[in-house]
Amino acid sequence: MMRITSIVERSVGLDGGRRGGPANAVVDFSHHTVSLVAVITDVIRRGRPVVGVAFDSIGRFAQGGILRDRMIPRVLAARPDELLHGSGCVDPAAVLACAVADEKPGGHGDRAAAAAALELACWDLNAKLRDEPVCVTIARHAGRTPAPSVPVYAAGGYYYAQGGVEQLRREMRGYLDAGYDAVKMKIGGAPLGEDLERIEAVIDVVGDAGRVAVDANGRFDRDEATRWAAALAPYGLRWYEEPGDPLDYALNRAVTECYDGAVATGENLFSVPEVTNLVRYGGMRPNHDVFQMDPGLSYGLTEYLRMLDVAAAHGFDRAFAFPHGGHLINLHVAAGLGLGGCEAYPGVFAPFGGYPEACAPTAGRISPTDAAGFGLEQKTGLADLIAELTT
Repeated sequence: MMRITSIVERSVGLDGGRRGGPANAVVDFSHHTVSLVAVITDVIRRGRPVVGVAFDSIGRFAQGGILRDRMIPRVLAARPDELLHGSGCVDPAAVLACAVADEKPGGHGDRAAAAAALELACWDLNAKLRDEPVCVTIARHAGRTPAPSVPVYAAGGYYYAQGGVEQLRREMRGYLDAGYDAVKMKIGGAPLGEDLERIEAVIDVVGDAGRVAVDANGRFDRDEATRWAAALAPYGLRWYEEPGDPLDYALNRAVTECYDGAVATGENLFSVPEVTNLVRYGGMRPNHDVFQMDPGLSYGLTEYLRMLDVAAAHGFDRAFAFPHGGHLINLHVAAGLGLGGCEAYPGVFAPFGGYPEACAPTAGRISPTDAAGFGLEQKTGLADLIAELTT
């Protein structure tokens, strides 16, 4: 019987790239961190233990305290058979249930990200035990066939201390040159008129407003969100993302009622009850609006699959699910589950954001590599951190 012998974690800072720490309308990412987690087993391959590795996505800080003080001890204290399913592999759902034992309902915040890193590492582990990419493991679990490639868009257009519209133009042109055909940019961090100039510059570079999405990162109150909706409406943008607080479902409904274009939200919803409330009260329109829940911030793939089930039960197609995150984990999730696509952070949030050279985008699509697991060990900078964590 396979045993988990240890679980280790490390907080890792994000590299803002050559222009320094990026910022959206709400957050400066200069000091943000991510939790890197490794689940180590007693299975030996090529002289080394088989190890599952994952992290808690980007944007909510590392969660080392919750992992060390609560979740890791609970999992290590469990009987080995409690954490396995019939195939002999680790059961990610059982590990998640163990990790959150004795936690009260509600308050889905930092602990959701901590649990996600741990649960996702179990998927990486199982794929490595089978010597296959995680997208194959995920697809088998879901009764699907993995997609060979998925649509991908470049997320950028942040606010930087240096550079203006011309720098923004160069940035977006670089994404097109790199193989992306759709982009996303930040809004709400400048006055409306200035941001509209930025939007028009990006549309000019891309050549089609339908391939440009804008993201307010929850910046606006109801009046501002609807005022911006009116200003954005003539452009025909791909989507208007997170106009207000993610838990203000009435605000989201107010925007969808006055804005004919697509609205995208969900990256800051971390549980099935929150997604249930979004589809009940948020005014989301089937086959039109976009769901962006992120498994790495919301208890992992186990909870994410339940979220998709809730959306489907309310008439929403998974083709309108685009997980937030811009990294390898969610590329495999999108491919394994046949989602609408994923995002990329080509120039920021290293070593987690973006993709290795082996899966560079082509004509707006991207394919996972055939590396076992998530393939995180193929990522420049991340491979060294994983080696340090697991040695």
